[in-house]
Amino acid sequence: MALKEEFEEHAERAKTLPDSTSNENKLILYGLYKQATVGDVNTSRPGMFNMKDRAKWDAWKAVEGKSKEEAMGDYITKVKQLLEA
Repeated sequence: MALKEEFEEHAERAKTLPDSTSNENKLILYGLYKQATVGDVNTSRPGMFNMKDRAKWDAWKAVEGKSKEEAMGDYITKVKQLLEA
């Protein structure tokens, strides 16, 4: 299976993660997804009163510089890991 197809399949499977999945893991997935689909951060950091968007932006910024392929691979690995847990 091609990487992009596998990535898209795991993006759908990520929607079925249990509610008990930690916010930290959800943010990791968010950052990897954005890096894989958009590339490096292309927006300014949200203000300090917008905690949710700021955390998401920080998670995306943390994986800045990864290639789209590397981010896709890491995303797939993380989804598999969380589904097995």
